[in-house]
Amino acid sequence: MTARRKLLGDLMGRLTKVAVPEPDPNSVVLGELKALRERVPQLTGALVASSDGLLIAHDLPENIEPNGMAALSASQLALSYRLATTAHGGGFHEVVVRGTEGHVVVYAAGWTSLTVLAGPDANVGRLHLESRPVARTIADHLAAASNDSRKEQVTNTDG
Repeated sequence: MTARRKLLGDLMGRLTKVAVPEPDPNSVVLGELKALRERVPQLTGALVASSDGLLIAHDLPENIEPNGMAALSASQLALSYRLATTAHGGGFHEVVVRGTEGHVVVYAAGWTSLTVLAGPDANVGRLHLESRPVARTIADHLAAASNDSRKEQVTNTDG
């Protein structure tokens, strides 16, 4: 817990008499990101962001600010989706950005995006082979968690 978040939690606890707990990271999604990073040579980081740019989980190097990268990933997802539907009328799967210092690949993952960062010598074919199933797994996991949450809300309001 960062000192700032602890201070905020302590202050909120004193003002409301209720402690603000540290948000629990989505351990399944984070586990998928870390496993992907271990499997793919030259992969330097990965994150999952919601379509509105909120960070869900990340395994990024310290020099990259996760919330800013999540917002950029959501913007790239929206722009790429719009480009694909305008050009071909179909859905969007992924976009590869190749820069001088490496690759950024954004995969559609249900209502989220999986963004992976890789070095300039990365094998993009291998990156796709490993990342596409991870994007599907993450989308399925988050959809199931969302459905469970909705069911719980309905049960709580019915009772």
